[in-house]
Amino acid sequence: MIRLLGEFSTDLCDPQLKMTRRDLLRVGGSGMLGLTLGSMFQMQAHAKKSHGGGAGFGRAKSVIMAYLQGGPSHLDLWDPKENVPDNVRSTFSPISTRIPSIKFTEIMPHLAKVNDKMTMIRAMSYTPNGLFNHTAAIYQMMTGYTTDKVSPSGQLEPPNPKDFPNFGSNIIRLKPPTEPMLPFVMLPRPLQESNVIGKAGTAGFLGKAYDPYNLYPEGDDMDMTKMDRLKTDDLEMRPEVFAARLRRRARLRDAVNEAMPEIDKAVEHFNLNEYYSRALNLIISGRARNAFDIEQEPEAIRNLYGRNTFGQSCLLARRLVEAGTRVVEVIWPKVANSDNHSWDVHVGLTDRMRKQSGPMLDRGLSGLLIDLDQRGMLDDTLVVAVGEFGRSPQRGVSTSGNSNSDDGRDHWPYCYTACIAGGGIKRGYVHGKSDKTGSAPLEDPVHPSELLATIYHSVGIDPETIVYNHLNQPRELVKARPVSALFA
Repeated sequence: MIRLLGEFSTDLCDPQLKMTRRDLLRVGGSGMLGLTLGSMFQMQAHAKKSHGGGAGFGRAKSVIMAYLQGGPSHLDLWDPKENVPDNVRSTFSPISTRIPSIKFTEIMPHLAKVNDKMTMIRAMSYTPNGLFNHTAAIYQMMTGYTTDKVSPSGQLEPPNPKDFPNFGSNIIRLKPPTEPMLPFVMLPRPLQESNVIGKAGTAGFLGKAYDPYNLYPEGDDMDMTKMDRLKTDDLEMRPEVFAARLRRRARLRDAVNEAMPEIDKAVEHFNLNEYYSRALNLIISGRARNAFDIEQEPEAIRNLYGRNTFGQSCLLARRLVEAGTRVVEVIWPKVANSDNHSWDVHVGLTDRMRKQSGPMLDRGLSGLLIDLDQRGMLDDTLVVAVGEFGRSPQRGVSTSGNSNSDDGRDHWPYCYTACIAGGGIKRGYVHGKSDKTGSAPLEDPVHPSELLATIYHSVGIDPETIVYNHLNQPRELVKARPVSALFA
């Protein structure tokens, strides 16, 4: 079956790139290749060279974001305060770290030993528009933009093709990987608050070609062994389809092209041979399938990261970037507004953080930094750990309309902490300072959009690079400049 469709709508294409707006030749047998990836590679070829420079520009080949969805309490992790009222002071004792005068809490012993490998940003800060809503804050952190599409309950509308793109989608569009590998992977669960799933986790107006490859293993959020049951069937060749047969089908496609000069002319700018061969190489090479096979790792390495969903997701992130993936987003494995190891600790903070979320973060993030550094990968891999906001300095006080127990903290976007390492970032550096109670920045506040600009800068993309939305309107990747002080 061969079809040639009509014009694309502006919602699905980039008119500013002056491309022929026709659908690609569809060959019935191509579905047997499993090559929906071909369209992704085709679209990536439209990437534009960006301009930029300065310290750290282009140092990172890849990005791993550990997204601490739910808003971890900075006061109970890596910015504890002493000589403050009881309802401000953490219930966890402060401990020394590798950086003199910098304290963490006792639930972070492993990270305390490796914080000399990273930079602490202790004055992340912004003033929200409207409610302190998780989804709106996640959207801002992942895209660099706020949204006015908020329901009366404070929830955002579900994802739609007019959304701003996730930063990972922008990166792979402008910096496509050079290896036959999945460019952008999101795991082990989608971004979510309540019933709003996937907001800010797509390519939005860039089109589905730049969506992440979603790896969401079966099992609920309390299943800590789900990473042992990964399924990547869409990256596998059917048993009866051998590489030689795949290549023969590719040659057949070429023959059809040659026999139809009028269709060749219609799609000449799409360079079909290149895009299909790249997708074909991804399937045949087995590179992605091998990267997902974490059972190849020694037990000592798997234990280093922690035998739980977050830890093994961080290990898989290392394997993916090692194989050539450009961006991996590890989403905290518990929905934002929930219980147990969720960071949304309106109640039961002490028990939940001591027994669940604290040890998972401590092992997983420290293991990632140690492993990358020992392999010589930290210099060109940017690692970012951040949530959408912090938690209120005073326990038991409502700041967002939520009820909080005496052992709970509410949402707090005005001052919180992020960690960033590798990709030209300084080691053992603390940027910014919070006030006595962790309520507000005293020095060098950093807005989430500035953190995104720093990520773009590190991978060699000017944050002010223009993209065009679904209405063909020019928009900067992000309206901010990188924080140059973070780079060595």
